Amino acid sequence: MVIKVYTSGISGNKEVKKRQQRIMMILDSKGIKYEAIDITEPGKELEKQFMQDNAKAKDSKHPLPPQIFNEEDYCGDYDGFDLANENDVLEAFLKLPLPATPVIEPPPVINGTHYDEKDTDGISPDIERNDEIINALVPNTVDSDKTDETDSAVNEDQEVEEGKDEENGDDGGDGDVGGGDAE
Repeated sequence: MVIKVYTSGISGNKEVKKRQQRIMMILDSKGIKYEAIDITEPGKELEKQFMQDNAKAKDSKHPLPPQIFNEEDYCGDYDGFDLANENDVLEAFLKLPLPATPVIEPPPVINGTHYDEKDTDGISPDIERNDEIINALVPNTVDSDKTDETDSAVNEDQEVEEGKDEENGDDGGDGDVGGGDAE
């Protein structure tokens, strides 16, 4: 695919010359290969006829240079080129294959925190901090690794406490705490 820029080397119009130069300067700066075809040179009558037959005229009977094609496909004139360049869609305007851009998804953000940092144990430090905060705020949260040990310790403590209540004469059902004589 070759971009073809149809130009006029003998135009007396300074604006046409500036536009042609600007197109080629932008294509050069972006590293886009193109072929400049001066339709006023001897032997370029077929190229001139092709440009006039396939380009779209705006203000005159025949389209005037500069006109831009991708091989045989008409892309547009200077105004379209300039607008595409300003909007950063020049490759689409020139009908060039767009470069494949990898899709990079940002790390998840939860409560304003990015979760892409890994600690040495493979767990995000932010997750560890959140777990510590949750465990401190919610006392019923228990680590699953410690559940069996904690349950047996809690059961033993409850049995000891119940035994003390019975020794003090408290059956645990009346709301009295501890033993002693109530008056």
